[in-house]
Amino acid sequence: MTDKSGRDLVPSSGGVFHELLLRIKLIVRLMVDRRVNFLLKLLPIGSLVYLVVPDFLPGPFDDAAMIALLSYLFVELCPEEVVREHMRALTSVIDADWREVDEEEERKELHD
Repeated sequence: MTDKSGRDLVPSSGGVFHELLLRIKLIVRLMVDRRVNFLLKLLPIGSLVYLVVPDFLPGPFDDAAMIALLSYLFVELCPEEVVREHMRALTSVIDADWREVDEEEERKELHD
């Protein structure tokens, strides 16, 4: 197995909900990426199927634990360079300056 200790999958700022949303977006992007093995894509699909199949263990904790475990395994087993590429795209910041735009000027530029 490869050493993935240097892998930073979730930025340290933004809070729990931001990190959860980022992880969901990453999984969706990896699911549609052709470079990710089809068999690996069965992990997130299996976790969603697990939600609708009658539970073997009572309570909601087992559902949350199973989804967390399978989504973690999915991301960890995906090719490292593909995960890095998608994380870079999801967390990149566009460096730009804000400016006031005159609406009339903007219309003139669009029509020219």
